[in-house]
Amino acid sequence: QVQLVESGGGLVQAGGSLRLSCAASGRTFSTWNMGWFRQAPGKDRDFVAAIRWSGGTTYYADSVKGRFAISRDNAKNTVYLQMNSLKPEDAAVYYCAAGQNYPMSLLSTEDGYDYWGQGTQVTVSS
Repeated sequence: QVQLVESGGGLVQAGGSLRLSCAASGRTFSTWNMGWFRQAPGKDRDFVAAIRWSGGTTYYADSVKGRFAISRDNAKNTVYLQMNSLKPEDAAVYYCAAGQNYPMSLLSTEDGYDYWGQGTQVTVSS
């Protein structure tokens, strides 16, 4: 069982930055792939970024490439999402997710994850 707790959300002006954190319970954090998804009101939950268990490979949605960066600290059981140059369309509830070592093709889908956090709200003012 893995429990995930996100933090770091808030209100930011367009062009600003935020860093989200996701603290995971459990001693096997280093063996889990980690991902970030987001859901805006009235929309589906969308993939944002993922990082393999080893930390050596990352994946991003086209909409955030070059602006967001995912990283992990296995010693702290924490995954981060650094968000720069934020746009109003980035506003959403951001969810952290943990998954076993599923095929790479699943990392951008909800099927690639077994556990989800409660989410943290990100609001971007124009």
